[in-house]
Amino acid sequence: MALSKLVRILLVALRVGLGAIFVYAAWIKLRDPWQLFAMSIDSYRILPLGAVELAARVIPWMELAVGLLLIAGLWPRISGSIVSLLLLTFFVLMLRAYSKGMAIDCGCFGPGETISWKTLLRDGTMVAVALLLTTMAFLNRPKTAA
Repeated sequence: MALSKLVRILLVALRVGLGAIFVYAAWIKLRDPWQLFAMSIDSYRILPLGAVELAARVIPWMELAVGLLLIAGLWPRISGSIVSLLLLTFFVLMLRAYSKGMAIDCGCFGPGETISWKTLLRDGTMVAVALLLTTMAFLNRPKTAA
């Protein structure tokens, strides 16, 4: 029983921590002009200019919303799935850029952070945490009165 309580506490800490990271990442991007984040997105060379602008305007708000949902513990299956999808997408794009030798800003926490093995390790860890939280949200079925 103690292990179960300890696991629940750990999962809450991971959920709140990941949510706080998303809120912080959103805040960094929202305090600066959206064009700075757009330059980071554009440096990956995967989207046309119109889509880059849309992504630069929408992603920080998505990060803020899903971060707040994680912190509040609301809709864990939905928020966990969205966070997992976002982080997996970001991570794959970072891996692609790193493997091509592209010395670009990752765009994770504003401008000035070049993709490196450290950013890949950090983001890879966040992917693992997000997938764990999402898996646990789907495994943890709400108790119903019978």
